[in-house]
Amino acid sequence: MSNTPVRPLTLRDVSEASGVSEMTVSRVLRNRGDVSEATRERVLKAARDLGYVPNKIAGALASQRVNLVGVIIPSLSNMVFPNVLTGISEVLEQTELQPVVGVTDYSPEKEERVLYEMLSWRPSGLILAGLEHSEAARAMLVASGIPIVEIMDVDGKCVDSMVGISHRRAGREMGNAIVKHGYSRIAFLGTKMPMDHRARKRFEGFTEALAKHGIEIADQEFYSGGSALLKGREMTQQILERTPDLDFIYYSNDMIGAGGMLWLLEQGIDIPGQIGIAGFNGVELLEGLPRRLATMDACRKEIGRKAAEIIAARNDSDAPDPDRIVELTPRIDFGDTLKRR
Repeated sequence: MSNTPVRPLTLRDVSEASGVSEMTVSRVLRNRGDVSEATRERVLKAARDLGYVPNKIAGALASQRVNLVGVIIPSLSNMVFPNVLTGISEVLEQTELQPVVGVTDYSPEKEERVLYEMLSWRPSGLILAGLEHSEAARAMLVASGIPIVEIMDVDGKCVDSMVGISHRRAGREMGNAIVKHGYSRIAFLGTKMPMDHRARKRFEGFTEALAKHGIEIADQEFYSGGSALLKGREMTQQILERTPDLDFIYYSNDMIGAGGMLWLLEQGIDIPGQIGIAGFNGVELLEGLPRRLATMDACRKEIGRKAAEIIAARNDSDAPDPDRIVELTPRIDFGDTLKRR
C-alpha cells in the first residue's frame, strides 16, 4: 500500500477523460445548460469511471445554500423514527436534496449543538421533531432564513411549518374508547416525561377524557432507560401487585405494551376479558405477537413524506406555496386486546 497522498480529482480530469471542455463538464454535472444527450452520457461515464465527486462547497459559496436537508430526531433506537426517515427519503430522492440526520437523545442541550452544526452548513431546509425547544435553539431556527418543518406534533406553536398529529386528541380518543367498552379501573404505564413532551400530552388528553366520565387513573408507573419490552413486563407485574383490581392498562408505546401482554398471558390472565390493554404507535414489528395489541397509528411515514414535500416545494420556485400546518388523523386499531361491547 502506497503512503503517497492521492491528488483530489478536478473538473480538468473529467474534461480530459471525456474529451469535452471543463465548462461543458460543469454544466453536465450541475444539470444546467443545453448539452446533447451523447455528450452528457460521455461526461457522466467519465466521472463514474474516475470516481469523481463534485465539490458542492464551491457551488454553495455562490448560492449560499447546499442541497442538504437537516433532519433532527431524538432517537434512532426508537422504532418510530426510522419510519419517519423512510417517508422523508422517499420524497427527497425525487429531488436534488439529500437528508442528513442528527440525533438529540431527547436532550435540549444536544439539540442546540446539533442544530448549530446543521445550520452552519447552510442547508436548504430543516426538519426536526417536536415543538418544544430551548430559547437558544428557537432563536437559531427563527434567524435561519430557511424552510423549517417541525414534525410529530401539532399541539403548540411552530416556528415556520409543522406536520403531525394532536397527541392530546390521541390520548382523549383512547380514553373515551376504553371507557365506552366498559372498563373503569384504569392504569397508565409510560416513560418519564420531562423531555418526552408528546407522551406527556397524550397522558394529559387521556386523563382529561377519563375525568369527563368521572374516572380517575387508578394507578400509574413511569420508567426511563432500558429495554422497553422488559420494562413493560416488570411494570405490569409491579402495578398489578400494587393494584390487583385493575381492568385496563394503557401503555404510552407499543413496546412496553407488548412486554405487558406477554407477562399477562404467562400468568393465564384473560385479555381482554379480565384485563384490557392498549399501546400507541402502530409498530408493525408486533404483528407476530399471540394477540394483536390495540394501538393507535401515529402516521409516522406520512408525517415524513408531508414534511419533505413542504421542504421540496419551498425550494422549487415553480411550485405553489404549500400548507404550513398539516394535521394528520390517527385511528384506533382495536386489535384483540380492547374488547368491544
